[in-house]
Amino acid sequence: MKPLDTGERSSQSKGSRKSLRSQIHHKYLPVKVTSHQDKQQVIVDQLKLNKHSWADYLLILPSFGWLINRKLGFIEIGEEVNRPKSFIFPLFVGILLWFIPSPEGVNEQAWHLLAIFLATIIGFITKPLPIGAVAVIALTVSVITDTLTIEQGLSGFSHKTAWLTVCSFLVARAIIKTGLGTRIAYLFITIFGKNTLLLSYGLLITDLILSPVMPSGNARGGGVIFPIVKSLATAFDSEPYDGTERKIGSFLMTTAYQGTQITTALFLTAMVANPLMAQLADEIAGVQIDWITWALAALLPGVISLIAMPLIVYWFYPPQLRSTPDAPQIAQDKLKKMGKIRPSEWSMIVIFIVLLVLWGWGNQLWGIESVTTSLIGVILLLATGVLTWKDITQEQKAWDIFIWFSILLMMATFLSQFGFIGWVSNVIGSAIENLWWQVAFACLSLVYFYSNYFFASKAARASAMFPAFLSVAISLGTPPMYAALVLAFLINLSGCLTHYGTAEAPIYFGAGYVDAATWCILGFYLSLAYLIIWTLLGGWWWHLLGLV
Repeated sequence: MKPLDTGERSSQSKGSRKSLRSQIHHKYLPVKVTSHQDKQQVIVDQLKLNKHSWADYLLILPSFGWLINRKLGFIEIGEEVNRPKSFIFPLFVGILLWFIPSPEGVNEQAWHLLAIFLATIIGFITKPLPIGAVAVIALTVSVITDTLTIEQGLSGFSHKTAWLTVCSFLVARAIIKTGLGTRIAYLFITIFGKNTLLLSYGLLITDLILSPVMPSGNARGGGVIFPIVKSLATAFDSEPYDGTERKIGSFLMTTAYQGTQITTALFLTAMVANPLMAQLADEIAGVQIDWITWALAALLPGVISLIAMPLIVYWFYPPQLRSTPDAPQIAQDKLKKMGKIRPSEWSMIVIFIVLLVLWGWGNQLWGIESVTTSLIGVILLLATGVLTWKDITQEQKAWDIFIWFSILLMMATFLSQFGFIGWVSNVIGSAIENLWWQVAFACLSLVYFYSNYFFASKAARASAMFPAFLSVAISLGTPPMYAALVLAFLINLSGCLTHYGTAEAPIYFGAGYVDAATWCILGFYLSLAYLIIWTLLGGWWWHLLGLV
């Protein structure tokens, strides 16, 4: 396994970098050795960053796949989508499946719902309309074709998992509104910011602290962490438009983004699709994964991943500037500018602690479920004035997610009830039933994990693939809890692979600090480490906890 090649630095103007498409073709100039750098160390780094091997170039193929799809207008990243073309693919798939006779063992109702479901998932990716609008169309089609009754179609809106998600987004809005997340980040920079590696750990700790009550990597990574990373890079004169991105900016951008992919796996409320997967695990496998079970299961592999990830990036993609003695002072200046902790921040801190306590032990001690805890949090935010009712009604992202998530959850639930998931399980399971379950599940996990190259949304992948793969894994003899945990965690971690696979990825990639090839290669290296940590070490940890 060869280390990465820095390539040539960009000499293009700052204005030309506004287009994400052009960034894939950037040329980067050789690394400069400044007067304060140790020349011998730079030579060592240049030896590490040798040319790509032929195997490395295979890892770049997904980037070209993304570019082709982008040229065809199938994926919207940063520009207006080609709407007529983006309608074609989901309609074609839906109509084709609808009129194909259902296979033996699948009734017509389940087959028609599958056609609508897959067309919806593809529509989430191609985005001919906003995702919420695509979901409402799917709901309407399901009802007018008599695939579902109106009562069945609307049942998802009463599901507690959907309300848990929307309440968590409202709490996230409060954290951003009060400025508490930004204050926490600068506080940790004052503590850990004396060198670049420790600086990255300070940003990761911030993300970790915010993740239990911010169920969106985009909100944490894009709304809180990214602006701080960008300001730090600018403070150290590390900019992509003048060839100084490798000084510190590239490293911090990479570790900040990759850290969010780990923190989304650590808590049930850290990513929008986590409650969905927990609910499906209960319905399909009969295993109950509540907030505290998820957190305990992710504790050891998650901590090891957070420690290992910056070290791996530091080895393969090191910053030129290793020491950052000015970072703590920069953070202190920012904190002084923010002033003393405001009453709204104190209220947010108290509510934050109340939510963590109730999520962790409320069900066991007082019978308070996770969704009830979330509702209590929203009530406290309103009562203390941290949020107003106008804030809640104007939280468009939360209500948009509530609509499409409820509909998606409803369709996935009825696919299982109509017997389709069981049929898929039998078909795939019979093809590999002669293998030991350990070998068979390993093969399934690899396909499941690296399929992220073809998706642009974790939520879409979770709804499309988690129930089917979980059913197959159980049919092969895989312990249900082990299969459910591995597949749920891998959905989150697979965001490491590409620069288009999550909502926050285009934000970091669009900053221009890391080229597409380097992004994908680093992601592949990290994926190998995650697979080992979460499947092997994680399995041992879950056995020790008595979960499997």
